[in-house]
Amino acid sequence: MAIWEWVLEAYGRPGVPEACLELQDRFGQNTSFLLWAVHAETANPELLKRAAAAALAWDRVALTPLRASRRALKAPLPPVPDAGREALREEVKGLELAAERLLMETLEGLSRGASDGAPALAALEAASAAWGPPAPADALAALAAALG
Repeated sequence: MAIWEWVLEAYGRPGVPEACLELQDRFGQNTSFLLWAVHAETANPELLKRAAAAALAWDRVALTPLRASRRALKAPLPPVPDAGREALREEVKGLELAAERLLMETLEGLSRGASDGAPALAALEAASAAWGPPAPADALAALAAALG
């Protein structure tokens, strides 16, 4: 299954959205990168290092600015009409999702054929460490459990 279809299916599972948001907002993790590692079934340090570098650059250039804009557009901003602001926010949200999809598809291209069969928790732990300061083990375990 292609990564984007897998992510959409996985994100529909109970607990996955909440676990992803906690890892992103509380612990500074890139959930697209984490989910890619689970899908790729990899804990390979060299592959994760290359993928993290690509994800960090994309995060800085595209994802973080789009996410910040989407969040900033959530609150009313008089005299801008609410309907127009909300419509723009939805467009930015669509761009943010497109940026996440492009990142995941890029990472999938890097990992094609490189799976080492890592279980979800091992992939999450290795990817979290490759991203930067690793997230707490219980937060990663919660995502692994929600992913099944």
